[in-house]
Amino acid sequence: MDKNKIKSFLFSFEQIPTLLYLLKWTLICLVLGVIVGGVSAFFLLSLEWATNYRESHLWIIALLPVGGFIIGLSYHLFGSSVVKGNNLLLEELHSPKKIIPFRMAPLVLFGTIVTHLFGGSAGREGTAVQIGGAIADRFTKILNLSKRDRQIVLIAGISAGFASVFGTTLAGGIFALEVLILGRIRLDAIIPSFMAAVFANYFCEIWGVSHTQYTISTVAEMTPINLLWSLLAGIIFGLVAMLFSKSTHFWSNLFNKHIKYPPLRPVIGGTLLAIAIYFMGTTKYIGLGIPTIVDAFNIDLNSYDFILKLLFTSFTLGAGFKGGEVTPLFFIGAALGNVLIWFIPLPMGLLAGMGFVAVFAGATNTPLACTVMGIELFGIESGVFIALACSTAYLFSGHTGVYSSQIIGSPKHSLFIREKGLHLSEIKNKRTKTEQKNGELDDD
Repeated sequence: MDKNKIKSFLFSFEQIPTLLYLLKWTLICLVLGVIVGGVSAFFLLSLEWATNYRESHLWIIALLPVGGFIIGLSYHLFGSSVVKGNNLLLEELHSPKKIIPFRMAPLVLFGTIVTHLFGGSAGREGTAVQIGGAIADRFTKILNLSKRDRQIVLIAGISAGFASVFGTTLAGGIFALEVLILGRIRLDAIIPSFMAAVFANYFCEIWGVSHTQYTISTVAEMTPINLLWSLLAGIIFGLVAMLFSKSTHFWSNLFNKHIKYPPLRPVIGGTLLAIAIYFMGTTKYIGLGIPTIVDAFNIDLNSYDFILKLLFTSFTLGAGFKGGEVTPLFFIGAALGNVLIWFIPLPMGLLAGMGFVAVFAGATNTPLACTVMGIELFGIESGVFIALACSTAYLFSGHTGVYSSQIIGSPKHSLFIREKGLHLSEIKNKRTKTEQKNGELDDD
């Protein structure tokens, strides 16, 4: 029997090429996990240093405009091709054109640390995802990957970055599969996505990095009445998620429209933020805000905490500072859930936990990933409440989101069936043109 016949015989069994596929992606994800996990560890430790230094030297907040200029100038001179951030990753996944410049990783890492050091309100997920994607795309060139394999390795990079920065491997793996297309999950990349998440988180923790622990001390009984209360909470979480997305895009469009020189945008934004922080006399609403998130599960917060964090974060990101949206969304959701105890008769910790992940689900259109994240962080006991809150928030946040390059694969309801295949950013433009056309007809 010649070699061709032997090869044909072996590959007649589907499991043989499947095994080779598994071995191939195990090796790729292992190397990717080592690199991304190590970089994420450095990033998290750097953020911790920046936060501690800022809180010990509050005078540095006065230099926020200077930090803004440094970030703005860096991207203006060296990062015009990567300024879209997470949206660039999504665009390359949808319509691959060219390798993502590696400069995305050091630029966003540097920009995020500077943002937190000087007092901006931002997160870390966006940074980790961009770092993971930029590193992952190096494999495309090194291994000469096909178009399909390139998309898979980018998904693995997103998964690795997300999982390692939050310590949630299952949620990280699902997030990377779910965030690409609204209403759809890409299952052909499920094995690489999960493996990259596990490896990256493992090698991040090897460096001694610890993740914040949250606890829901009391979970209510799932009764028909409590189910209805959960749906009401989910509606509110979804509306606030929509408000956050629209606010971020509003500030970004405002700065882009009225300030033509990009490095000047974060300078003006930083000046206004520094003045606001000075007159408020608190640093509660800048940085990650993790202490307030922890408090939301146990003690009463101010009724306005969630809205101030929303304003500070949307303004910071809209002005051109760098960082993610997710941890601020955790803050907004947990603080909002803490307030809902005033009229929703569910335990405080449970409402805070529901809001923690549900506002995130509504803003990123990833209800499954956020449900799994809630179970990973808070335990299976609260799983039903978490799932109801996330799915309802996803529905009521509408066809909006912090990632404007998401494509609508399956509309949330039949009213948007014509928008299938559009980017989220294209919906508003389509509506505006329709309204203008209708207005012209009315005039006639």
